Amino acid sequence: MKVLVTVQDFLGPSKRRVIVLFSVILKILSVSGTTHCLKRCCDMKNITCAAAFFASIMLPLSALSQESGEEPAPERLTSQQINEAEFTEHLPEGLSAIATKLQILLDRAGANPGVIDGVSGDNVTKAVQGYEQMLGLEPTSILTPELWAKLQSSEPVMVEYVIEAADVAKLAEAIPDDYAEKAKMQWLGYTSGHEAIAEKFHMDKDFLAALNPGATFTAGETVLVANPGVATKTVVTRIVADKANKRVIVYGEGGKPEIIYPATIGSDATPSPVGTHEVRAIAEFPTYGYNPDVNFQQGENAEKLTIPPGPNGPVGSTWIDLTEPTYGIHGTPEPAQISKTSSHGCIRLTNWDAAELAKLVKPGVKVTFVEATTSLY
Repeated sequence: MKVLVTVQDFLGPSKRRVIVLFSVILKILSVSGTTHCLKRCCDMKNITCAAAFFASIMLPLSALSQESGEEPAPERLTSQQINEAEFTEHLPEGLSAIATKLQILLDRAGANPGVIDGVSGDNVTKAVQGYEQMLGLEPTSILTPELWAKLQSSEPVMVEYVIEAADVAKLAEAIPDDYAEKAKMQWLGYTSGHEAIAEKFHMDKDFLAALNPGATFTAGETVLVANPGVATKTVVTRIVADKANKRVIVYGEGGKPEIIYPATIGSDATPSPVGTHEVRAIAEFPTYGYNPDVNFQQGENAEKLTIPPGPNGPVGSTWIDLTEPTYGIHGTPEPAQISKTSSHGCIRLTNWDAAELAKLVKPGVKVTFVEATTSLY
């Protein structure tokens, strides 16, 4: 039994059949007398002999455990690997340097991919398609050498950043799910410096942590972060909410699409508005008026509540009010879920995208809800 426990610890969460196979091997060895040889090695304190014996068994078993579906721990990406990543015809599955670099370059170009997590997923595919459309090309959603070349710049995509005191100020305790409990708080801020820095640089929290093993994300610490560049500057003339493609298209002067944001837009149970409306007002760090008689009911909360402001509030750090009552464009406390879940009818963006749009848009700008767009022009 002691031998089997040791093997399990060695192999990690291995498949049961690997342990069974090892048991069979021990049984065969005991019958053949080989275990007597091992005992003699140990009695003689011949560590080399014993180690060689176990290695002859452990190494094939370890390989077998990987063949049965277990993946080795991924190697940590470095800033050099990401900054120097070159075009490849097919983006790798899972975490990769080129996917990280592509996400950051798309973010800079205005074809926003959502959270930067180093993985080429649906939002990256949609961002590539959006970038093609912004350039007036036939959308294929395939990264080509020509698109890759257009995205390049002299600025590194990964940089070191010294965390400032303001970055980690006003942190909050754990945020409760229940709205009544939220209403008792004063500020729904980030719950850690880790979360605050991830959002500042448009990053997935787990990816940020993986790039900075051992980091505490406190003031004065230097960490490796994405460099999404400067915020887009444009005069917004109109906005289109594309429901089917789960995106918001921001147009500038001359009818040119300047920015595309991934978005969550309504649901079957609580659909978004139809037709064209206007921006009525913009608020940074708004309170949220919860009214179950008008919107939806959260949990057992049947009374009106005022939820305090903060990036972890129900509407995130920004509210862009529309002339359609109770509807708006807003942020979210869950940026990784954008375009992957449903909303209560509003347009939900990441906090950083909503904040950028709020600085560009003015009251009176038209917002049109459409089922789907096939062309941006």
